[in-house]
Amino acid sequence: MVKQIASELKRHAPFTAFGAVTGIIVMVIIVFGNFLSQISPISQDIFYVLHPTHVFLSALVTTSLYVRYGKRKIWLAVLIGYTGSIGIATLSDSIIPYVGETLLDLPNRGIHIGFIEEPMLTNPVAFLGIAIGYWRPITRFPHAGHVLLSTWASLFHIIMALGQTLSWIQVLAILLFLFLAVWIPCCVSDIVYPVLFTRGRAPMLKEVKPA
Repeated sequence: MVKQIASELKRHAPFTAFGAVTGIIVMVIIVFGNFLSQISPISQDIFYVLHPTHVFLSALVTTSLYVRYGKRKIWLAVLIGYTGSIGIATLSDSIIPYVGETLLDLPNRGIHIGFIEEPMLTNPVAFLGIAIGYWRPITRFPHAGHVLLSTWASLFHIIMALGQTLSWIQVLAILLFLFLAVWIPCCVSDIVYPVLFTRGRAPMLKEVKPA
């Protein structure tokens, strides 16, 4: 199982890198195109569109995979769906970006935990994803979409922390943190969780067929 998971992490690294690059391109356009003053005031609003969407899709897919290949225990489906979405999306979209902001000493750094700051935005979509995943399992979902949503949510968490200037060294460092923020958490959510909680019966993403 460990070898299988390691293989999947390796397989998903190139696209995760591509997702991180798209985030950097957006950030470079915003910063070096002098759009930061217009984007900064709404960056938190954008984050709180992307982050709950990420939570919803993560809850939907994680729960669906458990229900399709596990024992359909509703309490376990809720536990897996909630921790696999809220927990991992928070790690990906908020905690790892904040670590990067702190290490880079960004001037407006701060940690934004969705289920604490905006519980009425984040928790309902998690439970909606769990409910749909339990009663109408949808196991075919493009991992690419998950990666891009997570990348852009992480990006706007970092944009909230930016000042008016940004060096190319910081750009490269942010690229690394975007990669790490997405690669491990998203792959854990989409790959490791289904394998662990279905005792290996769930296929990897590339093997999943429509329910």
